[in-house]
Amino acid sequence: MTSSNPQHPKSDQLSYRDAGVNLDAGNLLVEKIKPFAQRTWRPEILAGIGGFGALFEVPHKYRHPVLVSGTDGVGTKLKLAFQFNQHDSIGIDLVAMSVNDILVQGAEPLFFLDYFACGRLDVDTAARVVQSIAAGCMQAGCALIGGETAEMPGMYPEGEYDLAGFAVGVVEKDSIINGSSITENDVVLGITSNGVHSNGFSLIRKIIEKHAIDLNNKLENGTLIEAIMAPTRIYVKPVLELFRRLPVKGIAHITGGGLLENIPRILPMRTMAYVNKESWEIPPLFHWLQQQGNVTDEEMFRVFNCGIGMVLVVAPEYAKEAIAVLHDNGETVWQIGHIKQRDANEPAILIV
Repeated sequence: MTSSNPQHPKSDQLSYRDAGVNLDAGNLLVEKIKPFAQRTWRPEILAGIGGFGALFEVPHKYRHPVLVSGTDGVGTKLKLAFQFNQHDSIGIDLVAMSVNDILVQGAEPLFFLDYFACGRLDVDTAARVVQSIAAGCMQAGCALIGGETAEMPGMYPEGEYDLAGFAVGVVEKDSIINGSSITENDVVLGITSNGVHSNGFSLIRKIIEKHAIDLNNKLENGTLIEAIMAPTRIYVKPVLELFRRLPVKGIAHITGGGLLENIPRILPMRTMAYVNKESWEIPPLFHWLQQQGNVTDEEMFRVFNCGIGMVLVVAPEYAKEAIAVLHDNGETVWQIGHIKQRDANEPAILIV
């Protein structure tokens, strides 16, 4: 390959940097994030960040391991992160959305990969994001084993980026949780959320825009922006401890679709969840959103978690012990309902 085109002077020569891609910045970012990833290390890692692919050995403690995978993003919560320069917890949201999803099938999260895409790479901002991804992985007990940083000029506005995450976990084949054993009179438990987590932000942003709301205004013990941007709660370690202690029949991660759409996903035919909305404390943020947006109860329960980030179904004889185990592991838990038989014309969930 010739070093230059003799038809053009050297002053016209172009480089990748001229096209908007800074390879040196990408290499610098890799060096900055290596210490964050190392803190999430697990003994099963055979090769991690730096290679073309990461290698991870299935833990030997599993007799008949089944791999469980999940992927998700953060959604338009990122728009507020850009606006308010809040990049130090957004990675926790990214990890939570995937590890909580695979947890509900009984899986222990093993490793996580991230995808960070931007128009122009700001090394410091990207490092803050990846550091928060590593923090989420530490909360989940999984390894940040690799990822991809894509600098694509012209694809994103200045100062903005997008995130995607990918989690892989493992569960014993005979311990997979799928809700098939749920039956009448089983108890529905709800674990509290940190707030809106990472769902419903298109509606939240619409409410803010319509009423020109100053998010530095106070709400309870902090500001509105602090309440809205609180990172998604990662339930992995407390719920894995619960699995070790007693049988759980079904679990639903309350994400997009809220309580109304996520709980029915785990219910067998001819059963319904009867949920009492007075049985838990709905945080002030949700009351504020409903009032500001004039949102109906049904829409609130369809869009938001309304204070319940994870729902578990257990047999009645295990309900008190399940609450105690989760409480001892730092969670606030409410008995929010029970399972009933349902007729063909009845809904799969009723919130009263």
